[in-house]
Amino acid sequence: MSGRICCSRLWTSVAGLGSMGSGGWAWGCGLRVLGVTCWLLGAGAGFAQIDMPDPSLIHGKALPASELAVGTVTVRVVRESIGNNVAGQPVQLTVDGTERTAVTDALGRAEFSALPAGTVVRAAASIDGEELASDSFTVPASGGLRVILVAGMKEAAARAEREAAEAAAAPPVKGAVVLGPNSRIMLEFQDDVLRMFYVLDIVNNARARVDIGGPLIVDLPSGAGGATVLQGSSPAATISGDRLTVTGPFAAGLTSVQVGFQLRYDRPDIEIEQVFPVALEQLTVAAQRVGELSIASPQFSTVGEVTSEAGTPFLLGSGPALPAGSPLVIRIANLPVHSRTPLNVALALSAGVLALGVWLAFTARPGGTPRSRLVSRRDELLAALAALEKRARGGESTARDAARKPEILAELEGIYGELDDAQPDPRGGGEGVAA
Repeated sequence: MSGRICCSRLWTSVAGLGSMGSGGWAWGCGLRVLGVTCWLLGAGAGFAQIDMPDPSLIHGKALPASELAVGTVTVRVVRESIGNNVAGQPVQLTVDGTERTAVTDALGRAEFSALPAGTVVRAAASIDGEELASDSFTVPASGGLRVILVAGMKEAAARAEREAAEAAAAPPVKGAVVLGPNSRIMLEFQDDVLRMFYVLDIVNNARARVDIGGPLIVDLPSGAGGATVLQGSSPAATISGDRLTVTGPFAAGLTSVQVGFQLRYDRPDIEIEQVFPVALEQLTVAAQRVGELSIASPQFSTVGEVTSEAGTPFLLGSGPALPAGSPLVIRIANLPVHSRTPLNVALALSAGVLALGVWLAFTARPGGTPRSRLVSRRDELLAALAALEKRARGGESTARDAARKPEILAELEGIYGELDDAQPDPRGGGEGVAA
């Protein structure tokens, strides 16, 4: 199956991210993938569910509705949340200074028809003394518009704040959390490096804080490196090596955690195993499609292909809930793998340089810069070069590493030249002396 990925609201946790993280690698392409976090409802059953939008984001906004007749505007009135419809409510629509009135039906909708294209209109209603008004908008020449007015948002926000404060003050209760249906695993490539992102919605369905008996600990797959907790995550989330720890107790509702890491591999077909300590309510895995790459899992019920708004193809696998402690196995085939010959040559050259340095360490320097200082500096540079090669083998090389390597080699060349100049004359000490 196919579809298109879209997002009605940007995932704010990725805003402002640049190059970051203890691993020292750039997350630029990761931002693009992490921005693709809302799936089009029509992409197919079994994919990640979509939360109802925040009413404050759509209050008073005119949304195109191609299914409506030309010149038609519907105004829906709800109280506090979408679905809590207000029936029998008078709604006023001002059309180029002239006011029209309609009453909402059982679904909370008031309909206005035969509006001239190009006219500027504005909807308004008064509920329990609260004045609601939309933005001004223009009637389109094709299709219609839908507008929603939401009453009681301030009261709902204040009540939610009070309830949150009361829950925070109350002692936690013993209970459990789950990884909600919007949790997902995403894979992408940047500079031929495979990067993985865990977007985890830790859900506490109780009304009070929950103590699960300790922290929630997730051990990342074998081969994970450079792991970091991304901006927008709960401050309770920390990374140490390849272990994610989220300390409790967990507040009622949602605790959001996003983790990124790179996964080292040296063959085209790999198997990733991940165990979550709590139940996963729905399995969703998205992988950037590069070449003939494919993904499979015993836990997948469907695998399809979708396309991001930027035109990047993704494979999207989904499956039912996974019990706590159940291994999730993801098989990735046809990964791009490059020859290791350049790396092996570089390692061989490094080994040769190191061996030469050891040999020269036993030679004497009669004058100029003290030999001990040259040997000490040479050893420092060789250690730094070895560290650069190690990071390169692990796929963790940085732009600074690339610039530093020729500097180190140039300085080493100079040091070896000075050491070479100091070698004893192989012809012996009597050459050129009269017999």
